Amino acid sequence: MTLEGYNRFCRGLAHTACVVQWDDAHVWKVGGPRGKVFAIASRWEGPSLDITFKASQLSYDLLRDKPGIRPAPYFASRGLLWLQRRNEETLDDAALKDYLRESHRLAALNLPKRVQRTLGFDIPG
Repeated sequence: MTLEGYNRFCRGLAHTACVVQWDDAHVWKVGGPRGKVFAIASRWEGPSLDITFKASQLSYDLLRDKPGIRPAPYFASRGLLWLQRRNEETLDDAALKDYLRESHRLAALNLPKRVQRTLGFDIPG
């Protein structure tokens, strides 16, 4: 996935905003620029585009040791369920998009209930 493709995909998800920070990382948030992070794209460790996303416990357990994927630096070291796709060896772009959609949903669950209702998220609870 190219950076342009990543940004185009994330822009198409509901109520998102992009902030470029942390040495040119494209950080996508749900709920606006002050919302919850759901995806990060960067080239911190070389020319390839690393894409970091929030995962469910099951997805984290299934993917963390697969080729081309690793627990996300910084996040995983703090016990958070974040993965980083380094290349397409295990996750092609279509599968990555599914995980980005789920990351968006998981991040939206962490928005205050009032904000969830205002944005029209149909989240039970």
